[in-house]
Amino acid sequence: MSLSRLLPVVLGALALAGGAGQALPPAMAQTVPAPSEAVEPIRAFTDLMMMDGVLDVMRAEGLANGAELAADLPGGATDPGWQAELTRIYDTGAMRETFDKALAARLSGDPQALAAATEFFGSELGQRVLKLEIDARRSLLDKEVEKATELAFEDLVRQNPARVKKLERFAEVNDLVESNVMGALNANLAFFTGIADEGGKLAGMDEQEMLATVWEGEAQTRADTQRWLYPFLMLAYQPLPDGDLEAYTAFSDTPEGRRTNAAVFAAFDALFTDISHRLGEAYARRLTGQDI
Repeated sequence: MSLSRLLPVVLGALALAGGAGQALPPAMAQTVPAPSEAVEPIRAFTDLMMMDGVLDVMRAEGLANGAELAADLPGGATDPGWQAELTRIYDTGAMRETFDKALAARLSGDPQALAAATEFFGSELGQRVLKLEIDARRSLLDKEVEKATELAFEDLVRQNPARVKKLERFAEVNDLVESNVMGALNANLAFFTGIADEGGKLAGMDEQEMLATVWEGEAQTRADTQRWLYPFLMLAYQPLPDGDLEAYTAFSDTPEGRRTNAAVFAAFDALFTDISHRLGEAYARRLTGQDI
């Protein structure tokens, strides 16, 4: 399991799709939030997983993406109304609550997976990899660092193909490419739905038309995912000897690791879908000059 599920949401172009498109593959089943009594043990687990640090990075990424998105808005990125919308949407306390409830809905009924994940991520190696992942994500907020990391990965491909294969195996075991692509497409659909729900310019599209629009971006989303993911993995795990990376991969490949990974992906999908839908609503409001 890896927190590299946190790829930035890739928002598709707002141009309407022409003709019929292929339907989006079935999304992960919608997660029903767990009752409050089931959340406390999960909150202890997400504390162990350094979730507050993860969400801080997500917030920084979201604010940066929101500034880019505002280029099409009348007031631009400096519009106080848009800034207020982003502050409300990327409130880390609310984000943590959404994530913990969604994770509890999937993981609280699987004590074996929760115990195994707690044991691994509570170990010295587990805590080290979590910190490395967060530090790498924070570093990649800098576009120059991101470009330099991409170039460094190209060098690694030429100079150390064995290490690259270990990173690829880790990504394969954790299903990082496919899960990130599907998560991004689901988030894009939620963004479009949010615009439509606020009466924005997608309001005349039915669900199939929105699905077709989202699906048109699948190939580009997959390419962007792969271009970002492998340099990130290289940067995050660079300090790890091969044996530690193999141990991390081995845990991820256990039945408990796979079930935990699926639960974490589902929780992030719930969080990203919620954020993206509210971002679409906010975008439509600012286009029409509405206040919060």
